[in-house]
Amino acid sequence: MRDDLSLLEHRIRDAHATRQQQSNTMNEAKGAPVSSTKCELTSGLIERSIFHEPWWLEAATNGAWRVAEVKHGNTVVGAMPYMFTQKALWQISTMPPLTRTLGPVIRPHQSGTGERDWSQRLDIARDLIAQIPRYAHFHQIMDPRVSDAEALAFRLEGFNVKVSFTLISSGWTDEATAFAALRGTARTAIRRAQECLTVGPIDSADAFLDFYNANLAVRKLDNKHETTTMRRLLDEATIRGACTLLGAFDSKGALVAATALLSEAQKMHYFLSTRHKDAHSGAVSLLIWSAMCTAKKRGLSFDFDGVSSAGILKFLEGFGGRLVRRFEVERTMPLYAALRTTLHSARAITTSARPAQSRRESSESPR
Repeated sequence: MRDDLSLLEHRIRDAHATRQQQSNTMNEAKGAPVSSTKCELTSGLIERSIFHEPWWLEAATNGAWRVAEVKHGNTVVGAMPYMFTQKALWQISTMPPLTRTLGPVIRPHQSGTGERDWSQRLDIARDLIAQIPRYAHFHQIMDPRVSDAEALAFRLEGFNVKVSFTLISSGWTDEATAFAALRGTARTAIRRAQECLTVGPIDSADAFLDFYNANLAVRKLDNKHETTTMRRLLDEATIRGACTLLGAFDSKGALVAATALLSEAQKMHYFLSTRHKDAHSGAVSLLIWSAMCTAKKRGLSFDFDGVSSAGILKFLEGFGGRLVRRFEVERTMPLYAALRTTLHSARAITTSARPAQSRRESSESPR
């Protein structure tokens, strides 16, 4: 098995070097760089999320990102940021830590929507994709504003395209009407939590993170997002007035649940939440409702941060909102996929062999 893996790795390394040389030759022939400088993402492309912002990408990736862009004359008409990392012999590009969505940002056609608009978006998206290096593995979740035309561009360029969903709440008339529209379970949980909890601001990102990590420690869990990255992102968002930290406090003033919210021009994102193990069962529901009210007061829609399972959907549907699709695109080189499958199979065999080995050692040990 070890010799087979070694031979496979050598073949993969040679194939990777050949493809890299071919890619460099093609780029030289085109006379265009693979990616532009990071600061150029801001050039006139205003219809983008907070996760597209250069300061966010810099903090999330610790500088390991680039942006492809397309210009018509001196005007930037499309841009697409992406992260890159090295995994053994391979360069891959996946979603940056704590980054919810990315994807192409394309300047709308001057004539508005219609046949010409989707055709232009398709062409620009394909030009952007052509500038992205041929990574061994590439995966992004697209911002909901990414249209069918961009999704088709990825499909035509050999990517697998699928659809995921989020819930977005907007168009309230007033708070009382919105509360009455909540489903019974959510409304009941909020009312009961309001009897013993008060919602207020949390003083700092450090206070939020200390509480977040303490709750993980009680459950004997590690912060999978890494505290350093999370602190860097919260600090950067706070400096720019794009972060709101809300806490649920008990009658003694103790913090029992907390949430972090992110804001952009037209939307507020439900970003992070945590609760003490003994907190009231409705504490998080109360914080979500408070976040929705905060978004409404600021004239923003509220994004519930995705629907990843039936359980999450069952919980979130109590708050209303409309289903919104988000495209996901993925492409994996066959050799990388084969190696990954082989290594996963080897690990599975090793794992399954351990209990048998343990049983043999136990039966052979002196009593």
